Amino acid sequence: MNTSVDFLGIRKAVVGMIHVDALPGTPRGKRSMAEIVRNAVEEARVYREAGLDALAIENMHDIPYMKGAVGPEITAAMAVIGREVKAASGLPCGIQILAGANREALAAALAGGLDFIRAEGYVFAHVADEGIIEGCAGDLLRYRKSIGATHVKILADVKKKHAAHAITSDVGIVETARAAQFFDADGVIVTGLSTGHTADAEEIRAVKAAVAIPVLVGSGVTELNVEQYFHADALIVGTNFKKDGCWENPVDKQRAAVFMHAVERLRGRHA
Repeated sequence: MNTSVDFLGIRKAVVGMIHVDALPGTPRGKRSMAEIVRNAVEEARVYREAGLDALAIENMHDIPYMKGAVGPEITAAMAVIGREVKAASGLPCGIQILAGANREALAAALAGGLDFIRAEGYVFAHVADEGIIEGCAGDLLRYRKSIGATHVKILADVKKKHAAHAITSDVGIVETARAAQFFDADGVIVTGLSTGHTADAEEIRAVKAAVAIPVLVGSGVTELNVEQYFHADALIVGTNFKKDGCWENPVDKQRAAVFMHAVERLRGRHA
């Protein structure tokens, strides 16, 4: 197949990650909801001014993560944050709720008017920091249908970072991606071993050649290596945009601007 598929109707879209502050009730939570929303909105505006195409919010500071579900306070908080981020930026916006809280992410996306979710454990299973994450596609798509959220796209991680895949070692990343497509995922995400680590460019090429849905790179992209990932349909970038290249830090406007300059140059070359 190996043809370009626009994600959200955007050619070679760049999605900026907003790692929202630790939410109320989590072990590291110390800020009020008003402060959390304000910080997320500020990062959204920085991304917009730098020229990014879309945003995604994630509760990455809620360490240690729950497995497969979160409380209603987290779902509600993420819905509120997502709605404010999208309104302030005017950009398409997605959501991930860790770890593998895909139903809650769909509910928050619907309530917040968001465009997509990032789903862990969509097909097959893996062993994550939190324990075994099992395939959820059948349940998740039925839930999406039941709440009237079929317009919310589901992007499925395949052979996800921060996980061991020994239990599916006889199933390669290409077959995993094909399974996600067969189970009606709206796109697949390929990552490196952990946050900020580079993905295998040849794996991305192989996945891209095997499926007809958008293929996104989910970690490790910088202005120095972006060209080797430009055969993907979209790039999700977080760590590289943060001050000193550390995911826990605020977004650095200059780093985002430098990256987008490199992307625009490549878009012109590949037009």
